[in-house]
Amino acid sequence: MKIKVHYISLVKSFTKTSQDEFDLREDTLLVDLLDKIATKYGKPFSSEVYDPTKKEMKQTFVAMVNGVLMDQLKGINTKLKDEDNIIIMSLMTGG
Repeated sequence: MKIKVHYISLVKSFTKTSQDEFDLREDTLLVDLLDKIATKYGKPFSSEVYDPTKKEMKQTFVAMVNGVLMDQLKGINTKLKDEDNIIIMSLMTGG
């Protein structure tokens, strides 16, 4: 199945690209995709955005699946489907 991943804001500076497309097997979870991205982009991504050893997003980053925050789904255990659009971005802050 094909999954598109969009890197927005600060995340884009760690990947040096705004998007990727991945061919994944059926029954892939968001955590599997995040592990694959961490492997592809190495230390800048894994130390700032997603820690593959702890299997968690860093506090100031979030992933969305088809426009829905991962925490409103099943978090990193969200099952992905063919043609899903994933956005990885920093959380909005302000005051």
